[in-house]
Amino acid sequence: MSEAMHIAVLMGGWVSERPVSLNSGKACAAALEAAGFRHVTPIDVGSDIGQVLADLKPDVALNALHGRFGEDGAVQGVLEILRIPYTHSGILASALAMNKAKAKAAFAAAGLPLANHLIVSRAEAARSHVMPPPYVLKPLTEGSSFGVLIVRADAAHPPQELYREDWPYGDILMAERYIPGRELTCAVINDSPTDIIEIVPVGHAFYDYDSKYVPGASRHELPAKVKPNIYQNVQKLTVEAHRALGCRGVSRADFRYDDETDELVLLEVNTQPGMTATSLVPELAAHQGMTFPELVRWMVEDASCDR
Repeated sequence: MSEAMHIAVLMGGWVSERPVSLNSGKACAAALEAAGFRHVTPIDVGSDIGQVLADLKPDVALNALHGRFGEDGAVQGVLEILRIPYTHSGILASALAMNKAKAKAAFAAAGLPLANHLIVSRAEAARSHVMPPPYVLKPLTEGSSFGVLIVRADAAHPPQELYREDWPYGDILMAERYIPGRELTCAVINDSPTDIIEIVPVGHAFYDYDSKYVPGASRHELPAKVKPNIYQNVQKLTVEAHRALGCRGVSRADFRYDDETDELVLLEVNTQPGMTATSLVPELAAHQGMTFPELVRWMVEDASCDR
C-alpha cells in the first residue's frame, strides 16, 4: 500500500460520543502519520459529510466515529455510495451491533451465552420494576455506557432519572439481569482473538463513561487472571460473536464473569472500539506486539467497500 495515498479520518459527529470520537480521530491521524502516510486529512463530521467526501475524494476513510450515525451503518452507507474503501464493519453488521435488541437476537441464534433480558419503554421502566432486582437498564442504541443505570437488589423503586424531562437517550430500553463478578473484554484483529483484559473500575460502581475515558479511573489486568478454560472460552466466544454479526476489521466483545458460579455471559460487541490513549484495543494490540501505528496501518490496508 502506497504511503502517498490520501486517508480521510472521520471523527467528531454530533451525538453523545463526540468528545471520545474527537480523541480517537486525533490519535489515529497522528498514528497514521507516524506510520509514514503523508496525506492524512482529519474531518470533523457534520450532516454534509457526503458532499465533503465527494469533493475531497480520499483513497480510504478511517472511521473513528462512535455512536449513532457513525457506528450504526449510516456513514457506512454514504461511503458505499461514494465507493470509498473504509475501515471496520459494513452497513448490516454496524446496524445490528448498535441495536442491542437485534444484536442479542443474532447472538441467541448463534447459541452464545446471554443474560436474561427484555425490551421495555422508558415509561414502563420508570413505573415499576420490570424484572426482579438486581438488573441493568440500557438505552437501546447508545454506546460508551451513556444512560446505563444499575438497579440494586435492595432498590425499592426504579431509578428516578427515568423521569427526567430532558432524558436524551431515547424511549426504548433494554432491561438485563445483573451479572455479579468481573468485567472481561477481548478483541478481534485480523479474524483472530487477542488476549483478554479484566477491567477493574477504581472508585466507580461499574465500567461507566469516566472509567472508560478518564486516565486512572480503571485498572486493566492484562492478561486477565481467570482459569485457562474460561480464558479460552472468552476468546472463542469473541470470534463467534464477531462472526454472528458479520463484523469486519477490528471489533471488541465485552463479557461478565461470575467466578463464584462460573457463569460467563456476552454483553455486547463494539464495532467501532475507542482508539484513545486509554482505550482497550490499542492496549490489546500492543500486548501482542503491534504498535499503535502498526495497528492503524493494518486497519487502512484492510479497508474496502462491500463489507
